[in-house]
Amino acid sequence: MNKRKIILPLLGGVLIFFLILAFIFAVYEGWIQTTSTKRPADRYGENIPKVISEKDTDHDGIDDQTDILQGALSYIQTRPKYKSRYYASGYPDDGYGVCTDVVAYGLKAAGFDLQKLVDEDIKVDPQAYHVDRADANIDFRRVRNLSVFFKNHAQALTLDVHDISQWQGGDIVIFENHIGIVSDRRNARGVPYVIHHNSPFQINYEEDILEKRDDITGHYRME
Repeated sequence: MNKRKIILPLLGGVLIFFLILAFIFAVYEGWIQTTSTKRPADRYGENIPKVISEKDTDHDGIDDQTDILQGALSYIQTRPKYKSRYYASGYPDDGYGVCTDVVAYGLKAAGFDLQKLVDEDIKVDPQAYHVDRADANIDFRRVRNLSVFFKNHAQALTLDVHDISQWQGGDIVIFENHIGIVSDRRNARGVPYVIHHNSPFQINYEEDILEKRDDITGHYRME
């Protein structure tokens, strides 16, 4: 048997294998961005009245509920790469981020400085947060801390994802180890999509995940 006919395909297979590994590594390190900012179509035919907040915290003429939604959408348009890093400024400023940053930038667009708010709340009641040593630069970027904060300072809403009128764009949804902003677009059953950032290999920032997860621990709306 011709050894060349055996070796060449083998070398080709090895090369393809290492190219795939290199691609995966590049995505993980954030050198290649694969997550799409394309918004899903609203597939629900019926009209659900949208909640409009009575407050306009940043006095920009846009209510808080709408501001939070638009802020989250504006943030993902920057196509942040998924990676957990520490920032002396608190808010990521280098194109990287995690799930909590979607929420932080969404709220920031409405005039809520989540970094300051969480830090102040921890200082008032550190035991509720189980924080031994407060660090304002990172505490507001931890899901477990945001769970406590929103429980203390936001309106708690239903966890039943099929009570669709109670889920509105701009709401905050918390899972066991994840968090996101509820979209204003819905699937065919009326369940909204979620604007979130969960992985460097995520296909879209806005996804149909509410019905697919059984670990929802909180659903909140800023008051």
